[in-house]
Amino acid sequence: MYELLDYEFMRRALVAAVFTGLAAPAIGTFLVQRRLALLGDGLGHVALTGVALGLLTGVAPIITAVIVASIGAVVIELLRMYARTSADVALAMLFYGGIAGGVLIANLAGENAATLNSFLFGSITTVSQTDLVIVAVLGLLVIALSIGLSPQLFAVCQDEEHARVSGVPVRAYSILIAILAAITITVAMRTVGLLLVSALMVVPVAASQQLTRSFRTTHLAAMGIGLIAALGGLVTSYEVDTQPGPTIVLIALAIFGVAAFAGALARRLRSRHPQVDLA
Repeated sequence: MYELLDYEFMRRALVAAVFTGLAAPAIGTFLVQRRLALLGDGLGHVALTGVALGLLTGVAPIITAVIVASIGAVVIELLRMYARTSADVALAMLFYGGIAGGVLIANLAGENAATLNSFLFGSITTVSQTDLVIVAVLGLLVIALSIGLSPQLFAVCQDEEHARVSGVPVRAYSILIAILAAITITVAMRTVGLLLVSALMVVPVAASQQLTRSFRTTHLAAMGIGLIAALGGLVTSYEVDTQPGPTIVLIALAIFGVAAFAGALARRLRSRHPQVDLA
């Protein structure tokens, strides 16, 4: 297994997997808490338009994807706040508009489907040094803000009205969550792909919820599970020669299955022996 470290592209891929595995569940925890688990899918489609713009203009696609996805994130929050548009309708518009814009602009840029596939399903082994620097900087930003502002972000996700009465700037933090989600999408697009990134944002959180009780513990455990899934999926894909993105997601789902079984067993034992604390 250690022979993979002999290859520079695999070393870059492992570093990218670390940042992706930590950042995706870090912000995904707040999306799940806010019942916006599918926001990652919508923003992923919008990011595809950003990728296509990068291909058309010659700018690094990861940069244009960050910009376009962030704009899309702000738009969806504004629609939720002011236009009385439900979250599912706003997400549907992101889905359709993003994928249509991406394909159209990519065609104008003279790119074929294979080029878009590397972004849709991930191509972590082709991460360049420049990509890695951008992924590291953005990943650290997401991780630092999601942990540092955890109390405020949790208050907004748990009960907007109570947070507003308590003096928390709900609108500002709501937009921040959406922008951090958009940044995370672009951080992970090379690792698991734009179509699968939402799974890495949601599944580790769902797995963590099976085993933990407090929000903080869930948050940190989800990041740990995401890291294990990302690194485990990358190494497994190297050993058995499969595509990294789907492998990472399947390992995350397997961890969820184990966590769900263990959580159910622990709850059953606690119900039989209330005096025994298994947490």
